[in-house]
Amino acid sequence: MTTTFTNQAAIMTQNYDTANALLTLSQGGLILFPTDTTWSIGCDALNPKALSKLLDLHQQKNTSPIELLVNSIGMIKSYVTHLHPRVETLLVFHTRPLTLLLEHARRLPAEVLHPDGSVAMRLTQDEFTRLLVGQFGQPIATTPACVEGQPYPTHFGAISSTILQGVDHVSKFRQHDKNQGELSVMVKLSDGDEELVFLRE
Repeated sequence: MTTTFTNQAAIMTQNYDTANALLTLSQGGLILFPTDTTWSIGCDALNPKALSKLLDLHQQKNTSPIELLVNSIGMIKSYVTHLHPRVETLLVFHTRPLTLLLEHARRLPAEVLHPDGSVAMRLTQDEFTRLLVGQFGQPIATTPACVEGQPYPTHFGAISSTILQGVDHVSKFRQHDKNQGELSVMVKLSDGDEELVFLRE
């Protein structure tokens, strides 16, 4: 994958420390980085080997916990056969981090799909994460930066040594930020596309 940088983007890359993260992602590695919710482990969402590494580190045993970070509605539409207008409107006006559980996924590895074939996608609102996804040019698969069953890290200092030692790149951005991270709201359309169902608020 080739990434073209403008002068402005190159400056932002240096400020946000994305160059090494992008290289790690392109080589199938795992990154540890802050998102618009919690600190997360991330990898190339289209690379099955990278996804297996991600799930192994998270020690996932049940259904897929993976959420795909995207930076535009257009990117979402690239990986689902249909985005309901009601969902698209919600994306435009919702102000909190919002994860959509979408049916009819396409062009995605089995590792990111839920048992019913749906996929969880989040249109990130965080400037750093939007830049990273945009420069990578495709979704980044994420799990919270913890082993399954352990508390979600509320800040960088809460991340365990198991996770820190298991990734290939650790972002320097926001390591000293003590803000409490929290999970996103999760929404899906009910059967028949009649109403929005909030699975996580």
